[in-house]
Amino acid sequence: MSQFEYTHRRKNPLTGDWVLVSPHRNNRPWLGATEQASTESLPSYVDDCPLCPGNNRANDTKNPDYQDTFVFVNDFGALNQQQQTSDTNVTSDDELFTFEAANGECRVVCFSPDHSKTMPELSVDELTKVVTTWRENYQELASKFANIHIFENKGEIMGCSQPHPHGQIWAHQHASSEIAKENSQQADYYARHQTPLLANYIDKEVADGSRVICSNEHWIAVVPFWAAWPFETLVVAREDIRQFGQINDQQAQTLASLLKELTTRYDNVFNCSFPYSMGWHSAPTNLADDSHWRLHAHFYPPLLRSATVKKHMVGYEMMAESQRDLSAETAAAILQKASTTHYKQAQQGND
Repeated sequence: MSQFEYTHRRKNPLTGDWVLVSPHRNNRPWLGATEQASTESLPSYVDDCPLCPGNNRANDTKNPDYQDTFVFVNDFGALNQQQQTSDTNVTSDDELFTFEAANGECRVVCFSPDHSKTMPELSVDELTKVVTTWRENYQELASKFANIHIFENKGEIMGCSQPHPHGQIWAHQHASSEIAKENSQQADYYARHQTPLLANYIDKEVADGSRVICSNEHWIAVVPFWAAWPFETLVVAREDIRQFGQINDQQAQTLASLLKELTTRYDNVFNCSFPYSMGWHSAPTNLADDSHWRLHAHFYPPLLRSATVKKHMVGYEMMAESQRDLSAETAAAILQKASTTHYKQAQQGND
C-alpha cells in the first residue's frame, strides 16, 4: 500500500481545522464524466444587464461606457459607513449575547465590459488590469480599514445571480473569523520557526512537486495538502508580500498570467465554465508586526465528477469536519493534465 491509500486525517496549518480523507472510495483511475464542450454562448453585451457599460443599475445610476475594469460601491452592500445607531461602538457585556457594530464598505469590480468573458477568457493584459484595479482599491481602502477582502463568486451554482464577470471587495475594521484564525496560526508558527508558515510550505511543495499546478517567478498554485473541496487550490506569493497593496507592476503581470493558466485548467477539467469562490487573504493593516504573513488566495470549486455534479458540504461535513474522497494528489494530477488552451479556443480551432 503506497502512502495515503488509507483513511486518514490531514490538518490545515492555516486554520487548525482537520479534514477526513477517504481515498479508498475514490482514489482510482479517473472515471469522472468529461462533458461535451458547452454550446452556450453569452453575448458581449446584454441590454438589461446592470453591469454592462451604459446600462442602468437597480438604483437608476447609469454605468459609464467603461473600456476595461469598472468599480462602484455596491448598491446593496452588506456593510456601510452610515450606521443607524447613534453609538457605533456599541457592544454587549453578556458573554452569551456578544455583539458589536460593524462598519465598512462593499465594492463591485467588473472585470471587463464584455458580458461573455470570464477570467480564463481574458487576455493577460486584460487580467493585469484586473489585478492592478484590485491593488488600487486595496490601497485606497487600507487607509480607512484594517481588513480588505478581495473575492469572486463565479457561477450560478455558487450563488452568483449576475453572469457578467465581476468580483467584490469588502473592507471593514474588524478581523473576520477566517483572518483571525489564519493570523493566530501563522503567528504561532513564526514564533517557533522564525520563518513564515507559507514560505516554508511552498518550499516543501516545490520540492515534492506532486501537488503543484502552475508557477512562475513570483507566484505558485498548488492543491494544498489539506484541501477540503475537490479541486481546491492555493495561490501563494513566492516573495515576501504580506498585503495585496504591496504587489508591484511586474508581480501584477505574472499574477495575471498564473490566474489565466489556473482558471483555464479549471474550465478544461469538464469543458465548462468552472464555478468557484475565490478570495485573497492579506495581513490586517493594523498589526504591530506582520512578519508571519504571506499573501495568498484560496480557490474553492464545488464540482466533483462532472459539470453538473457538485460536492455538498452536508451531514458529517456540517456536523463534524470536512471529508473528501478525491485525494489532494489525485485532484492535482487531474489539473496538471488539463490543457492550458481553453476548450472554447480549441473548439474554434477545430471548426
